[in-house]
Amino acid sequence: MNPRRSRSRRKRFESVRGNLVGPAARYHSWRIQSPRRSCESRRNFSGRLTRLVVGLVVVLLLVSVAQSLFPPLDSGRRLLAAAVDPKDGSDDEREARMPLDGKDGRPLALDQFRPRSMLRVETHQPPGAKFPCVDVHTHPRFRLLHSKKRLDEFVKIMDEQNIAACVSLDGRLGAEFEEHAKYLWTQYRDRFVIFANVDWMGSGKPDDPASWDCQRTDFGRHTTEQLAEAKRMGASGLKFFKQFGLGYRNPDGSLIRIDDPRWDPIWEACGKLGLVVIIHTADPAAFFLPIDAHNERWEELHRHPDWSFYGEDFPSRDELLEARNRVIGRHPETTFIGAHMANNPEDLARVGEWLDQYPNLYIEIAARIAELGRQPYTARRFFLKYADRIMFGTDGPRSRARLLPHWRFLETFDENFPYAENPFPPQGLWNIFGIGLPDDVLRKVYYGNAMRVIPGISERVEKYRAAKRAG
Repeated sequence: MNPRRSRSRRKRFESVRGNLVGPAARYHSWRIQSPRRSCESRRNFSGRLTRLVVGLVVVLLLVSVAQSLFPPLDSGRRLLAAAVDPKDGSDDEREARMPLDGKDGRPLALDQFRPRSMLRVETHQPPGAKFPCVDVHTHPRFRLLHSKKRLDEFVKIMDEQNIAACVSLDGRLGAEFEEHAKYLWTQYRDRFVIFANVDWMGSGKPDDPASWDCQRTDFGRHTTEQLAEAKRMGASGLKFFKQFGLGYRNPDGSLIRIDDPRWDPIWEACGKLGLVVIIHTADPAAFFLPIDAHNERWEELHRHPDWSFYGEDFPSRDELLEARNRVIGRHPETTFIGAHMANNPEDLARVGEWLDQYPNLYIEIAARIAELGRQPYTARRFFLKYADRIMFGTDGPRSRARLLPHWRFLETFDENFPYAENPFPPQGLWNIFGIGLPDDVLRKVYYGNAMRVIPGISERVEKYRAAKRAG
């Protein structure tokens, strides 16, 4: 072709193309560029094919992994069929699908175990304490939340159950003591005495033990001054919670030791001021063991795993109890009450040895009738022998339903009855037996020992008894 004619045709075509719009323009543009577009199309096709192949490989890998992790398809079909027809599937598959309800011989979940005793024995439920009673272990700040309505309701329960007075262990110090005293004493001063609490943290940060007041060199002196002020405000004693030994820490992360000499000024001050010390040390023996099939409090620890003190992060239970006892021995002029049967009701012989060794030690039964009531012969002998050293307590304020088993345990010989109103017992899967204490022992446990040991109790009990006699 003549090159000059070719260039002329191209110019005319481009002139025409420049006047086209829409599909026509796109069509002519494609026609002119078709060789280049064809090449790009081939490259795009090759890229799509590569991606497709890679995608198939990934899918195959995923299928392979899924087959290794999950049952094969035919097994899945069997499971589905068995779900429709309980008779289908392997024995293991059928057992795994069974409800743990214990029906028709099926397995039973522990938290569904609700046995109904077939025993038919005499029952005797005292409507209240036989004699005026002093509850030396209550927490109205935490349980009543400084609600006047709840306080009024609890005092009505006290009247009904023959509880003459209660010891509040939630006083704290300073302005907080004053606030708590106003709550209890504005209307019911004759029914409550108050124990203070050491303020270990002060103005420090909760997550920074190095900033706590107890790390100051003058902490002992400062605390004794606070206790003297609490005594002037009407405090009868000082309560130590179980975090003392199991929770409060030093700057290096170690737990504060109960028998650390830094606290000696506090124990000495209590003796001089006439403040009784009630101390909660350690916890039930089972809480220091592995949470496994052999732990008799497994169900309780399963619900409250934070109650477990098993492992290297905590001292042993014996270490804690021995440290407490060293403090008691070092301060014979200070009166101590071991909360919760000195927290060793599982071994009353050992508790008896402590009472023999430390004449300044007393104990109380709060939240431990479950332990005492499953060993009624041993417990009764213990109460008869140490009648002058045991006080009544509940870890309350408690409801009427929770109080009733206490009277039944202490006053009757009833057999195999629940120690709490809960459908599932809160502190061990067992019932308890009464120890039928004689009246002279009951009087000491209910009020006599508390009147003799705790400041402020004697006059309150006398006022209560006078009011009852007056009718």
